[in-house]
Amino acid sequence: MAGQKTDQRDVYVGQRIAEQRRKASLTQRRVAQSFGMSAAQLQKYEKGTNRISAVHLDIFSRMTGVPMDYFFKGMPRNDDFVAPGFGEREQSALSDGGLKGLAEIVGRHITENFSEEARRDVADAIRALESKIGG
Repeated sequence: MAGQKTDQRDVYVGQRIAEQRRKASLTQRRVAQSFGMSAAQLQKYEKGTNRISAVHLDIFSRMTGVPMDYFFKGMPRNDDFVAPGFGEREQSALSDGGLKGLAEIVGRHITENFSEEARRDVADAIRALESKIGG
């Protein structure tokens, strides 16, 4: 947003930009030209004095072959909000229900989704495992 003050996150992203620019053997002038700005403006991004736009970060990402998320991994946070991911819901630790809880979940899944023949195969495999571990 225009006029919004920069913070340590902007400094962090800027450091990552400068690091990748140097690794790619690109000059500030070359990168700034691709952005349509001065090298002085790019330097402000790299120092975190100014906030880089998503569009410019995308251009830089493609120039260096570094994925966009690289610039944000490990970035300091200013809040306690934990954004949910696109994966599964958070799962409880195995110790919460122990292995018996896990066995119940797997058993329910097998019962609901496997054919009779496949269920017998799984039961045979479990019996074989039980004999191997001395159950």
